[in-house]
Parts: sequence; C-alpha cells; structure tokens
Amino acid sequence: MFVYILFFLPILIISVIKEEWYPLFFRMARGWSIFILFGMGFKPVIKRDVKLKKGKSYMFVANHTSMTDIMLMLYVSKSPFVFVGKKELGKIPLFGFFYKRTCILVDRNNPKSRRAVFDSAQRKLNLGYSVCIFPEGGVPDDESILLDEFKDGAFRLAIEHNIPIAPMTFHDNKKRFSYTFFSGGPGKMRVKCHGLIPTEILKMEDKRMLRIQTREIILNELENPSL
Repeated sequence: MFVYILFFLPILIISVIKEEWYPLFFRMARGWSIFILFGMGFKPVIKRDVKLKKGKSYMFVANHTSMTDIMLMLYVSKSPFVFVGKKELGKIPLFGFFYKRTCILVDRNNPKSRRAVFDSAQRKLNLGYSVCIFPEGGVPDDESILLDEFKDGAFRLAIEHNIPIAPMTFHDNKKRFSYTFFSGGPGKMRVKCHGLIPTEILKMEDKRMLRIQTREIILNELENPSL
C-alpha cells in the first residue's frame, strides 16, 4: 500500500490540489487498487445486472467485511466516485492526508458533521461524481454476522439528491482478507452488481423502505449466490 503511494507521491499530491482534478487522483487510486488486489493474489470476478451510464451519478452501496472492500469498490467502478467514511481514518500516516482531501468525512458523534456531509455530497454530485457508502457503518466485530443492519445515511442522501441506488454484493472479501490476523488467502473475489433502485419519486419518509429494500437485495445474494 505505502510503496505504491510513495512511488507516485508527486503525481498524487498534484492531483489533490484542486477539486476539479479529482478524476486524475481517482485513476491513480484505481491503479493502486489493482496493484494491491492482484499483488495479494486476489482475482475479482464481476457479474453486472446493469450497465452504468458515463457522466451519471449513483449511490454505490455494498456489504462491508474487510479492508479490501475499498480496493474492490475502486476496481469495480471505472467512473469517479467519492467515499463517505469515518473521520478517524484521516489519522493514518500518509494515507490519511489523501483520505482527508478526497473523501467526505463524517464524525458520527457530531450532528453538525452529519449535516455537512449532505453539503459536501452536493458539491461532488455537481461535479458529476458518484458517492459510495458502506451502509453498515463499519465492519461488525462479530465475524459470524452475515450482514449487519443498515444505517439511513446513504438512503437519505440518495433521496435528497435524486440519484439511484447501485447495490453491490461482495461475496468473498471476509474469507480472503478478514480482520482476523493470519486468516484468509488468495483466490476469487466475486462481485454482484445489482439492478438500480430509482429514487426520483421517493420522499424522505420513504428512506426506511429504501434501506430495507436495498439490504434485502444484498442479503438474498449473500444467502443465494448467483455467481
């Protein structure tokens, strides 16, 4: 991870100077994800139920079980998107510098921070980018949990900004590289990109229904794999 960042450090720094230059950073981040995934012996296998349109914004959501989820999400999408993530990750040396300048940070203990997320997301969407949130809010401590409950944030944002939900199911990340040290190993990483869930006609009171619908799609795929 750090070797790649150090090698391309000058270009990475240039790419985060202006918000409009984010697509350059995103291409570098995708290269980083490919370097990491294949370097660790992982082989992504993707099944798509929908073809995303270039220049259109989406809300990407997926189950969250591993540190490799970020790399795999970057690999799956060729169009620029930004992550909404925990403010604490900005403290990681070197990685945190780029994380703070390219992601939408949220402090879950601060109501003002949660409101600021909506404003930041609007700026990114106005630039034509998509947004990615792992709606479980983090990786469950209990690794026996197949899919934790979803939080409302992603669905509030999608409804407020009228962008479709693009659900994805990551099948193998926990098995390949979990938070339990000395576990996992090389192999396939299956990804199911589900059909879009439109939000144009939804109102904010529909966010619970949207959250439940999205979770059921991902849970059903986890329980009954289609690839």
